[in-house]
Amino acid sequence: MQANLTPEQLVELAAGHGLELLTDGVRLNEAGLDYRVAFARARDGAEWVLRVPRRADVSAKLGEEQRILEFVAPRLSVAVPRWQVCSERLVAYPRLPGEPGLTLDASGQPEWHFEPSSPEFAAALGRLIAELHALDAEAAAAAGVPAMSASGVRARWRADFETVRSEFPIAPALHARWSAWLDDDALWPDHVAFTHGELYAAHVLIDTPARILGVLDWTTAKVGDPAIDFTYQHMMGPAAFDATVQAYRAAGGVAHPRLAERCAGLVAAAPLVYALFALSSREPQHRASAAAQLAPADD
Repeated sequence: MQANLTPEQLVELAAGHGLELLTDGVRLNEAGLDYRVAFARARDGAEWVLRVPRRADVSAKLGEEQRILEFVAPRLSVAVPRWQVCSERLVAYPRLPGEPGLTLDASGQPEWHFEPSSPEFAAALGRLIAELHALDAEAAAAAGVPAMSASGVRARWRADFETVRSEFPIAPALHARWSAWLDDDALWPDHVAFTHGELYAAHVLIDTPARILGVLDWTTAKVGDPAIDFTYQHMMGPAAFDATVQAYRAAGGVAHPRLAERCAGLVAAAPLVYALFALSSREPQHRASAAAQLAPADD
């Protein structure tokens, strides 16, 4: 795929797709694993977001993400990207209102733009998750959104575990934890729902912690395990997590009685997810990093 692009090259790429942008003021964001992202201004003053796929496997999934966006856009109270350009080389859409709650600085360190333990944000997030999970799962599947059954969620994780351990050595402690997780009937969903899949502050646009205006990056959305949308909030600590679950229930969401434990299991499975990414990307540096996570040197 394309090497790192300069602002001039990005403007030229956009022009080839019928989008006239100004070179001055182009801001690049290289933090994403799947896309290079840039922000630019058109000659009429409108602001645009550009996403440049890093690999062929990313480009291959654009049609799926576009179907997801077409499904959610008319059904949610928050804004989502509306792609005006979609090709294997470039995705472009008008910038949405609000600012991400989390960005990365030049050194790759997180910069929070609100207090991450904010009870106002926790409640707003709980209401948003309830809205997502209330979407019609059958209609989503009929619209081309990837869909799994409740039993299929567990089966997919088990198959992914087998794939990863056939490719990498896994530390005994991790192997034992994941095996116990997969074998515990109480830690798996009894129903599925429409989920975003990576619902954390970097993908949420806000103007105040209490008001979520938009949601970005729908590449992992599917009908699947409802717990996945709580995992990042679970990492913020018990108070923030409990406030989100309380708001979710108040908005009509049905929370599993062992939701916190289920989220802990999903968080602990992050090295598995990264190993699958490394295999799909076929990039040696990601494979090496995944191997280090799965079998730390001191094990």
